[in-house]
Amino acid sequence: MNGPWDVFSDCTPDCAAHAVPRVPARVVARRGAVFAHTVRRALTDGTRLADPVRLRGHAAALLDALGIRIEGAAALSAGDGPGTLVVANHISWLDILALLAVEPVTLLAKREVGGWPVVGGLARRAGTHFIDRTNPRRLPDSVRQVTELLGSGRSVAVFPQATTWCTAEQGAFRRATFQAALDAGAPVRPVTLDYTQQGLPSTVAAFCGEDTFAGSLRRVLAARGLTIRVTAHPALTAADGDLDRRELAALAARAVRGGRPSLSPAAASAAVAVRRASAAAAPVPSVPTPATTAPSVRIPSAPAPAPPHSRLPDTPLRDTPAHV
Repeated sequence: MNGPWDVFSDCTPDCAAHAVPRVPARVVARRGAVFAHTVRRALTDGTRLADPVRLRGHAAALLDALGIRIEGAAALSAGDGPGTLVVANHISWLDILALLAVEPVTLLAKREVGGWPVVGGLARRAGTHFIDRTNPRRLPDSVRQVTELLGSGRSVAVFPQATTWCTAEQGAFRRATFQAALDAGAPVRPVTLDYTQQGLPSTVAAFCGEDTFAGSLRRVLAARGLTIRVTAHPALTAADGDLDRRELAALAARAVRGGRPSLSPAAASAAVAVRRASAAAAPVPSVPTPATTAPSVRIPSAPAPAPPHSRLPDTPLRDTPAHV
């Protein structure tokens, strides 16, 4: 059921494509069997799955079963004191496993994720906090819960685009959960999730539109050299500036995109087509060197302008759309 303030992505299953040739069928079959065994083993842990060590180990094992490598950040939390609000772009159901494999933070997800095959069961057992986006009146309570989690020292990961897109350049950042960081005095860690195949940008993992979990899983099982690069950018803090959630969201979105502007749907589709053509014609380069976690910095006191692509005007918290 969709709510009146739901976010709809212009990406479709047609956006998902292999950047390099698929692996042989025998490799797909072997990966599928190992993945199913790994899922069963994780689910038998029951409530023990919420243990950070177990959770990180299971997430890493699931990615390994799919033949996926993780590159990048060694940590997502920004240090002692309040927890860190980790904000990342959203491309795939694999995003959840990637973040948990790096650091087992508490996840905040839309209610629908709890019903996803495999990932939903793991998310529930891992202690994920689900929100109902069909009821905007629940938003202040959700923000309060995140504030309390951050204040208790627990880091929370959210996907402020509210839905999935095929590339990191798309989708406006919703602002509600940034208020929780301000209320708790917590740092915000922008994180970019990029998918590559043997060093080439790839959309094969995109889980968009009317795509099904089974269809997405089949593509991922057949993907050759799939790598998820997790880039943790310098943490943002409002300690030295009078920032509101709109300005903080704009700074985080800019960091996640690496200075790249948000693309329109037409431009994004054209960019995907260009990448596919380039991947077919270009030689396969070596895998890039893993990125390292950037140090925490303080943002300047001068406010940053809101991104021009934001679809909704900033409103008081009680009127803010129910997207996190």
